[in-house]
Amino acid sequence: MEIGAIRRKTGHLRLRPKRRVADKGYTSHAFRKYLHRYHIRCTIPRCSNEHHRGSFSKPDYKRRNIVERLINRLKQFRRIATRYEKRASNFAAMITIASIFLFSDFAYRL
Repeated sequence: MEIGAIRRKTGHLRLRPKRRVADKGYTSHAFRKYLHRYHIRCTIPRCSNEHHRGSFSKPDYKRRNIVERLINRLKQFRRIATRYEKRASNFAAMITIASIFLFSDFAYRL
């Protein structure tokens, strides 16, 4: 959470996101406290055994599902799943190639 930056439309870097979307595994009090301290909004469903119920945005959580399905489709490529490429630039190139393959007509003809 401390490492990484998000590029804004203006080109400047933003160190923290505006919103974090996560699974029930990240519903701990410490994680939510960290997000609150840095003014990061969160969309995390609460576990059934938690007493405090807060607001929850279902449309935001549905968008998370789309990203998760994309990652699962990319991991069908063994080279990406096992991360044969150790350099970040080479790994990003392999993800680009796999994405092109997945979203091209050629992938659907196989």
